[in-house]
Amino acid sequence: MILRRILLAAPLLGLLGLAPVSLAGEVDVVAAKARLVSSSSVGASVWRFDVTLRHADAGWQHYADNWEILKLDGTLLGRRVLLHPHDNEQPFTRSLGGVKIPAAIKKVRVRGHDKRHSYGGKQLVIPLPID
Repeated sequence: MILRRILLAAPLLGLLGLAPVSLAGEVDVVAAKARLVSSSSVGASVWRFDVTLRHADAGWQHYADNWEILKLDGTLLGRRVLLHPHDNEQPFTRSLGGVKIPAAIKKVRVRGHDKRHSYGGKQLVIPLPID
């Protein structure tokens, strides 16, 4: 009887924003590393980024679907698209190579994105190490 009541109430909970999908929240960037792949004293150097995200993915309707590398002024430098939910793999790390960054840039911002909330959650500003 109790299970039947819960099942009957589930659609109402979704309308009130209390369904499990809405509990996933925003994406937090919990770690990020930059590695210089090739350098240039003029123009742009090429970097690889390893970024760890935490998000309570809740299926295809609400999951962390990308992360970005930005200049501090918000200019996009690179984006790693995530093609599926990571419901059972939290936190998770993915990489992006081939990111060209002007030599004058010494720090970048890393932010996550999810299908429901867009941008939000914890972002990181990381230095670009000079090897």
